[in-house]
Amino acid sequence: MADVRPRSGPLALLLGFGCFVAFEGLAYELLRWLTSGLGEANQMQPENTIVSNWVKTIAFLLLHLALVLTATLLLNNRLPRRYRGQVMGWFYLSLLVGFGLLIPLFYS
Repeated sequence: MADVRPRSGPLALLLGFGCFVAFEGLAYELLRWLTSGLGEANQMQPENTIVSNWVKTIAFLLLHLALVLTATLLLNNRLPRRYRGQVMGWFYLSLLVGFGLLIPLFYS
């Protein structure tokens, strides 16, 4: 038991958080650009239907999930073993953030 080391220190967590914020920011901008032609620009019009906005929502969430899964698989293969424990935590947080990113996507 003497060779048991902590998985990652506070500096590694801070670096992971910085990379997470950068990834989510870049993913949001990329997905906003990719889905810019979908949905209604004016959300408050009387004849607004949910169908076009639903397509934009589902496309955004599926593309975000694809990006997150790709990043998770790449990181699990590339990172040293002592930092891999962080990856699943950032993965779960990214799934939650994907739903939160829908708010600025439609109201910006």
